[in-house]
Amino acid sequence: FLTYDELQTVMKKKFTIPRLELVRDVFVFACFTGLAFSDVASLNKENLVQDNLGDWWIRKGRVKLERIRKSSSIANVPLLPVPLAILKKYESHPICLKQGTCLPVVCNQKANSYLKEIADFCGIKKNMTTHAARHTFATTVTLANNVPLQEVSAMLGHASTRMTQHYARVMDRNLKDNMNIVRSK
Repeated sequence: FLTYDELQTVMKKKFTIPRLELVRDVFVFACFTGLAFSDVASLNKENLVQDNLGDWWIRKGRVKLERIRKSSSIANVPLLPVPLAILKKYESHPICLKQGTCLPVVCNQKANSYLKEIADFCGIKKNMTTHAARHTFATTVTLANNVPLQEVSAMLGHASTRMTQHYARVMDRNLKDNMNIVRSK
């Protein structure tokens, strides 16, 4: 997963190569929604729902590739300003209009190849992949900001929190914050 600083570096990097800008935008979108690559690629306007307060949500059946049988769960994610801006940026993109999708997503293999280039341009030494975005959402965007594991699990579309714990990483900042609370008591 990316740290907060690494995510900010990727978000702020200016790219003159359109394919890198597009892949970066799709990656950042996944970092702020927790959607798996296949779910981002198949996201369409029917998956975007506005609640009574005017806030936008993604409500989408997860695309799962199971070995034996297909199973499905629902990803239910409130949209933050960053992914909303990315959706707006691409709403009239020719590929989106042609395919009926929200984002013009390249194949996973190309995306991962381009993400390696993006990591190099940003000075990130980690193996940036499309799946790293899901880990970044779970760890850096939600759990590091004290979103309860159960709620992260619901947004990821997991059937149980046991599945979500795979994404949970112990963050030094959280350890320090918690120990400071103990110290003050």
